[in-house]
Amino acid sequence: MSRRPSLPPPPPPVEIRTWPDREAMLADRALILRALVGMHLGPGRLGVLVMWAGLAAFGWLLVGSGLVMFEQAADFFSGIAGILSLLLGAGALIPAVVLVSLYVARDRAIRVLLGEWGPLDRDPERDRELRLPGTSLVWLLLSFVLAAGGLALCVIGPASARPGDDTYGMVALIMGLGMVAWLTGLIGAVKALAHRRWVLRVLTAPAPLDAPAPLDAPAPLDAPARR
Repeated sequence: MSRRPSLPPPPPPVEIRTWPDREAMLADRALILRALVGMHLGPGRLGVLVMWAGLAAFGWLLVGSGLVMFEQAADFFSGIAGILSLLLGAGALIPAVVLVSLYVARDRAIRVLLGEWGPLDRDPERDRELRLPGTSLVWLLLSFVLAAGGLALCVIGPASARPGDDTYGMVALIMGLGMVAWLTGLIGAVKALAHRRWVLRVLTAPAPLDAPAPLDAPAPLDAPARR
């Protein structure tokens, strides 16, 4: 049984909404937005991303080591050891890539739900705790450091390789580890920037002039009488 919490449904269409009043709708909106923000930027999500990235890095480390051993094989047993390292590395790398892809797809679904539930109404008091400026800043800084380090490995590895001393397998090993770090940092940076953009566009932006009236708002005094 999976422990991962399921995503809430999107808000119901206007014609079938059954909230008794505006306060009930705001309470449901706040509850769901709080859960979605936690699923998107919670500490657990950072740990899951680091875990899958670590698995991918470990897998590529085995793959790169296998390439190096295969290139420098002096006998039959060295070649067999290189092939075994390649197979073990692929066995760790392929599931890590699949799991990271599922991670990214789930984040995309969460952002879609945030974009649907957020604009239902404005609730400044409850929305204040959803902004998470410190958490998004931590995500952004850690992602920047990780992406910068990975990009440096991708550039420095091939540039510092010396013909005759460094093998192609060693260069591929360094570049692969740098690529894993760069992609992980990119995913984290996209999450942090997407949350900040959602806060600015939905939670703190001024309400549009043509926004629908609240559920319990009285009709305007100059509204024409219905016949």
